[in-house]
Amino acid sequence: MNTKSLWIQDPKLPSFPKLEANLSVDVIIIGGGITGITAAYLLKRAGLSVALLERNKCSRAETGHTTAHLTQVTDLRLHRLVERFGEDHGSAVWDAGRAAIDLIHANLNRENIDCDFSWVPAYLFESLTGKSSKEAENLKKDTQLADHFEFDAQYLDSVPIFERPGISFANQAKFHPVKYLAGLLKTIPGNGSHVFENTEVNEFLDDPLKIMANGHSIQGNYVVIATHMPLLGNRNTLLATLFQTKLAAYSTYAIGLKLPKGKYSEALYWDTSDPYYYLRIDRGDAFDYAIFGGEDHKTGQAVHTDSLFEKLFSTLKPHLPDAEMDLGWSGQIINTNDGLPLIGEIADRQFVATGFSGNGMTFGTLSGLMACDAALGKKNPWKSLFDVHRKKIFGGTWNYLKENKDYPYYLIKDRIAANEIRSIESVKPGEGVVTKIDGERFAIYRDLNGKVTALTAVCPIWDASSTGILRKQLGTVHVMAQGSKQMAK
Repeated sequence: MNTKSLWIQDPKLPSFPKLEANLSVDVIIIGGGITGITAAYLLKRAGLSVALLERNKCSRAETGHTTAHLTQVTDLRLHRLVERFGEDHGSAVWDAGRAAIDLIHANLNRENIDCDFSWVPAYLFESLTGKSSKEAENLKKDTQLADHFEFDAQYLDSVPIFERPGISFANQAKFHPVKYLAGLLKTIPGNGSHVFENTEVNEFLDDPLKIMANGHSIQGNYVVIATHMPLLGNRNTLLATLFQTKLAAYSTYAIGLKLPKGKYSEALYWDTSDPYYYLRIDRGDAFDYAIFGGEDHKTGQAVHTDSLFEKLFSTLKPHLPDAEMDLGWSGQIINTNDGLPLIGEIADRQFVATGFSGNGMTFGTLSGLMACDAALGKKNPWKSLFDVHRKKIFGGTWNYLKENKDYPYYLIKDRIAANEIRSIESVKPGEGVVTKIDGERFAIYRDLNGKVTALTAVCPIWDASSTGILRKQLGTVHVMAQGSKQMAK
């Protein structure tokens, strides 16, 4: 069986030279996965010079071994988020995932990247390996909380394919992660910015801030460390060790399977097992394709890992009896001790991001955005939520919306380019867009029942003229002001 990830089968990926001279840039970025590449792309767009360094080949490591689900729904269940961190923090975590998906969508549109992106429903459903008497109750609790936070979720007595109780989440997404990152990578070199491969950082130096790699130095004003299990730069041994105790590495496994063309709908699935199973279904030319994963274990603790691919196949076969196994590969995920990622400054002018659990594509993208804001000295609404030095997060006086009302996360301001659409009628059920209508900027979403929600996307003060523009387009529309928790999904 071919054990190369589906995403890195294509040999036409860009390649970059290794570092062979001393340089000086504004920001040094270590790690060529989704976090580092996103940070480099956004920082260069913001006008800074960057040097992105990858010890092997960009986007071939953990980013190239994901199954590339794009969901705002986190591994840590919504009811557990709320129980552990409070309602404001729980909704903020999901908002962060939504912002990441929208940023990916905006980036690929801006750069015209063909990466098989599509909006799809996602289903969380009762465990494949043994149900709990409380599971249906907890699924309903998650649905009620999602509805309370105005995320589009619906409880189902039976989800497609697996025929178990679950939740349908509208307008989640999937894409080809390596094609997407290849498109971003092409925009980074030039005008004082660089991408280097086969360049391993082996030393950090202070005053001035610089790194050493391949016998050469790069000096900068800021360092972003985006290496999955992070290097810790200029940290003393005790503090570095304490940071590592917050992290645990797990191996996860995936198989690729051929399916009859057109028989199954494109969608994302995962169950409530611990560890959980996850599935995505894609359209293809000659046949459709499924990726099914799971069988996670602490890294280094399984002896016969090859048998896990067969175990995955036997678990899925009763539900997709006509599936033919094609590929099998493994990846690694990093969990934290409280279920939320660690994103932020570990030391002065040193930014790290890790602990994404099974939400690597969204939290990785978010980390790139947060790194950009940190390097620019800009406010970011999730800074305290994901702080790497946090000990405990609980309610308190923090009001997510009030304190971040001037940061329209669902638009990322100038970083998300609006797409012109002819009318609201052109927005399909389950689809969301950030767009301009008659010169005014809006976030528009039509749910699966046809209900349209619109948010003003520029002015922080909602006025009647904005509503009027929408009334001309559509007789009745649910209009929301900037700062609402619902957004174009």
